[in-house]
Amino acid sequence: MRSGRLLSALFGLAFAAPAIAADCKQSHAIYGDRDGAYELRFEPVGSASAATSNHFKVAVLKPGLLLDGVVMPAGEPERATGLIMHNCPEGDATGEELRACTVWQGVVYALDKAGAISEIPQESETAAEQLLLPDFGPSLRASTAWGKGKAEADSWDAFTFKGCAA
Repeated sequence: MRSGRLLSALFGLAFAAPAIAADCKQSHAIYGDRDGAYELRFEPVGSASAATSNHFKVAVLKPGLLLDGVVMPAGEPERATGLIMHNCPEGDATGEELRACTVWQGVVYALDKAGAISEIPQESETAAEQLLLPDFGPSLRASTAWGKGKAEADSWDAFTFKGCAA
């Protein structure tokens, strides 16, 4: 009887083990902020866009908003630049229209377990352990793209791998 309980407990632990980024592709990675108020949920880009290297949604868990995010090479020197937008127009949009719906823009950094910084992995590569979006939190508070009072909780700029979407 005791061995049955022990086996059952070990079986439960095997399925309760934390998610490991090494077992997940970047295109399916899910990250959370320290306080559990925001999630980054990556999704495959596919052949829909040659200009972007990664697509993701930002889930604002309170009040339940979903923002769109993309990563694309930009700048000099070229780096992985992210954009997080809210209710942007579909299709061809002017620069002014895009600025008006952009909540955050900046370089997206990946961090490994030792804290070494690199570029965010391509969608087919192994997921990063952590992502750093500099000034993401302050941008949420200052953004006029989604109206005042939308963010009930502040966000940290660092997001830790927490799972892999099917």
